[in-house]
Amino acid sequence: MPELVKEDLPAEALKQFVEGDDGISVIRAGQTVRGWNGIQYKAGMSAKNVAAKALSMNVATIPPGGVAYAHIHVDFEVMLYILQGRVRHEYGPGLRKTVVNEAGDFIFIEPGIPHEVFNMSDTEPVVAVVARSAADEWENIIPYDRNSE
Repeated sequence: MPELVKEDLPAEALKQFVEGDDGISVIRAGQTVRGWNGIQYKAGMSAKNVAAKALSMNVATIPPGGVAYAHIHVDFEVMLYILQGRVRHEYGPGLRKTVVNEAGDFIFIEPGIPHEVFNMSDTEPVVAVVARSAADEWENIIPYDRNSE
């Protein structure tokens, strides 16, 4: 089972992208600056760089042919909106269920659902807006072994 690799930045480094600290915070046209589990992320907003208590939001990119390896979100919900590309989610016990999503689709992932995400193109990235009901982003995500059930 692949390790969930975090290529994160410390909170102080993420704060450099944020304007304002008096009730409204802004990140302007953020660059891709970090990664997690085969996914590239813009600076995004979370408790690491704004006053968020229960929400984080980012733009994620899965490179051509890329995979976000099997994992579970523990005790938080995720909603995605696909801006570009096509993905296949394999999910549920043993990752035996499948759903394909493309640009324009909204996706909701319940807490505790094992899933693995595949970019279906070898030439185009998948780009999605990702919102989590947790301000700490990646702290409560655990790897999942598809052979465990």
